[in-house]
Amino acid sequence: MTVGGAESLRAELNDLKNVQRPRIVQAIAEARAHGDLKENAEYHAAREQQSFCEGRIKEIEGKLADAEIIDVTKIPQAGKVLFGVTVRLYNLGNEQSVTYQIVGEDEADVKNAKISVSSPLARAMMGKQEGDEIVVKAPSGDIAYEIEKVEHL
Repeated sequence: MTVGGAESLRAELNDLKNVQRPRIVQAIAEARAHGDLKENAEYHAAREQQSFCEGRIKEIEGKLADAEIIDVTKIPQAGKVLFGVTVRLYNLGNEQSVTYQIVGEDEADVKNAKISVSSPLARAMMGKQEGDEIVVKAPSGDIAYEIEKVEHL
């Protein structure tokens, strides 16, 4: 997991514990005050939210406990593609450049140019150097890229 990914999980955990959990407890208390719990939709909805919230808290705590956090800025730059680096690729077919950061599966967000280390593109790049050409198998056919730049951001 990257440092940024760990920070975002910690922020979500803090929000769940200090904002969402108290709000849900208050909603349950208000729903209980309305009387009969068997037919109280507000109560059942609040309990469902509580269950989801507690499950997510456990999931995040587990991920953070098991995670190995890698700070790519402390790794010497050698132009080699590693976990956490930002890579600029030149598409040899359409002659356009794209930039992606290689992150853990939980952090992947293609819209924000973060791809999972287990994605076909990242797997093709891992261990390669600046200037190397790679071929990625895509549903539309093979796509050839050249690794233009590897940055430790």
